[in-house]
Amino acid sequence: MAEAIMFWAIPAFFLLIGIELVAARVMGRAVYRVNDAIASLSLGVMSQVAGVFTKALTIGIYAVAVEHVALFELSATSPWVWIAGLVLYDFCYYWLHRAGHEVNLLWAAHVVHHQSERYNLTTALRQTSSGALLGWVFYLPMAVLGFPLEVFAVVAVIDLLYQFWIHTELVPKLGWFDRVFASPSNHRAHHAVNERYLDKNYGGLFILWDRLFGTFVEEDDADPVVYGTRAPLRSFNPLWANLEVYAALWRDTWRMARWRDRLRLWFGKPGWRPADLQAIDPKPAFDIARAEFNPPASRALTAYVLANFALLLVPAVHFLTSAGAIAL
Repeated sequence: MAEAIMFWAIPAFFLLIGIELVAARVMGRAVYRVNDAIASLSLGVMSQVAGVFTKALTIGIYAVAVEHVALFELSATSPWVWIAGLVLYDFCYYWLHRAGHEVNLLWAAHVVHHQSERYNLTTALRQTSSGALLGWVFYLPMAVLGFPLEVFAVVAVIDLLYQFWIHTELVPKLGWFDRVFASPSNHRAHHAVNERYLDKNYGGLFILWDRLFGTFVEEDDADPVVYGTRAPLRSFNPLWANLEVYAALWRDTWRMARWRDRLRLWFGKPGWRPADLQAIDPKPAFDIARAEFNPPASRALTAYVLANFALLLVPAVHFLTSAGAIAL
C-alpha cells in the first residue's frame, strides 16, 4: 500500500511544482532558480534510489522488532490503531528531526535538506541518501508497542507526503492552523538561518510537539527568513551535498589530539570545535548577508542540464516502480 501511494505521489509532485512555478511568476516572486531546483530534484531521485537498498534497515529491522519484542498485539483493522500510529510516528519523527539538528553525526545526514538557499516545493524533495542508517532507531518504540508493520509503513508515507506542501513561500500565515499543525509559515522559520529561528519548529505533521517541548518560534515579518545553512554548501553536486559534512567531520577528527574531543565532535552539537583546532584552522564568521551561490550559466548549458535530468528521470522512475520485482 505504501508503494502504491508513492507511485501516485510522484506525478502529483511535479504537477504541483509546475503550478507553484506559474503562480510565482504571476505574483512576480523570484522563488525558483533552475540550478538550485535541479540540484534538489537530483537529490530527491538519489534518495529514493538509495531507499530501495536501505529498506533492510527502515522496514526490515522494524519487522523483526515488532515480531519479537512487541508488548501488545495491535490490529491493523482498527481505525484507532491507525490514528494512534500516525500521531506516535510524528512524535518519534519530532525527536529524530530534533536530534538531526543537535547531534553532528545525524546533522551530517539531515543537512542535505537544508542546503538550498531557495524555498519551494523542490526543496521538499531534497532528501538525504544516508538518513536511514541511523534514523530507524527512533521508530523502535512503535514496534515495541506493537504497531503492525503495514501501519508503520503507511503512516510513515502519510507523514512524509504531508510535509511536501509546507515547503512554499506562496502560502501566507493560516491563523489557528499554524498553532496546531506544521504549516508553510512554521516550516519557513525552521529552514531559516536567522538567529531567532535557528533550530526550531521540528514537527512534521503537528507543531504541538514544538509548543510542548519549547522549540516553537513564530515567523516574524519584521525578520525576513534567510534560507540555507550557516556553512554554505556552494555546490550543486548531489554526491558532494550528501558527503560534505561527513568529510569535514573526518578531516577534523584526524587533526584532534584528544579522544574526548573526537567523540564530542561526532556526537556533540553541530558547529562545535575544540579551541586548539579552531586556532589553527578558524572557520569564517557567519554572514547572513552573504550572496547566494548562483554561478552564471548560458541558456545552452541550462537547456543541456534540463535535458539530462529529464533523461535521467526515465530510468530512475522505471527502477523505482519495478524494484520490488527485481532479483537481488
